[in-house]
Order: sequence, then structure tokens, then C-alpha cells
Amino acid sequence: MTKKTADSPPADSRRIVSSRHLAEGEGWEMSEFEFGLIIVSNAFTRWVTRCMAAAGHPDLSSLEILILHNVNHRGRDKRLSDICFLLNIEDSHTVNYALRKLMKAELLVSDKRGKEVFYSVSDKGAELCDAYRTVRQQCLLNGLDMDEETGADFREIARKLRALSGQYDQASRAAASL
Repeated sequence: MTKKTADSPPADSRRIVSSRHLAEGEGWEMSEFEFGLIIVSNAFTRWVTRCMAAAGHPDLSSLEILILHNVNHRGRDKRLSDICFLLNIEDSHTVNYALRKLMKAELLVSDKRGKEVFYSVSDKGAELCDAYRTVRQQCLLNGLDMDEETGADFREIARKLRALSGQYDQASRAAASL
């Protein structure tokens, strides 16, 4: 056990942040939250790429993996704009590049309908998504302590994250207008 000295702050006043200059004054807790986002974002990116590598496709980026899963979602064809909207991606060029790479790898197929291009998962892409699911179950889900965190807990965290994404979107629009 660590001995507490007169100079050490109480445990509840410690600030675990990435940038001290952002953690001064009111709202410092948001900086602590943002540091948590940075860490979880990097861990999630590392996870999806390693999971996909274990599933048999080591050369996909995290964005390409997320797009593949999104196009596979519910077995419905998706347009570029649908994918960007659902993944909350502003730069459609990065999504378009990823779609071309996934098509070249024969994981997606496209169908032009009028002026719109619709994407769907190929048989090879569906098999890869299934293999990813198997690795995810084995390496991630089987390791979760569901006595500690319940499905309802994860749904509540997801709800709060979606709400916060709206706050960040609004703040980014405000910053763009400065």
C-alpha cells in the first residue's frame, strides 16, 4: 500500500489527462474523459486490425474493417453516403478509397443503379465477417466478466457515447464558424 504524504492529493482529486493545459479550471473532468476516449480509440483500432488479421485478412486498415462490417450489416446494400452517415465520417474521400480497396480485394461488390452506386458484401467478404465474429467471440467476448458488466450497462454506455458524439459534432460546427 502506498503511504500518503502531505504533498499527495486525495485519490478523488487526481487528474488523469493527456494535456494538463486542458485540465485547468472548470470542466477538467471532460479532459479526463477525453483522455479515456483517446486510449479506448487506440485500443479499439488495434483490436479490430488484429482481430481481422487473425480472421485471415491482415492488410486491412481499421476504417476498411469498419466499412466492411457496416456494408455487411443487415444484408442491405449501402451507398457511399449511407456509409458516411452511419459511421459519422465527414470525409467521403477516405470512405471511397476504402471501398475501392475492399472491391479490389473482392470483399465487396458494387451495382450501379442510375447515378447511384450500391455496395454489398461478396461471399468472400461475408465469410471473412463470419471468421472475424468467431475470433471476436473467442478473444474478446469470452474474456468479459458479465457479472461485473451487464448487457444493460453496455447499452447505457453506448447511449451516452452517441449523445456525446452529438455534443462534439455541434462543437465542431461552432469551431468551424469561428
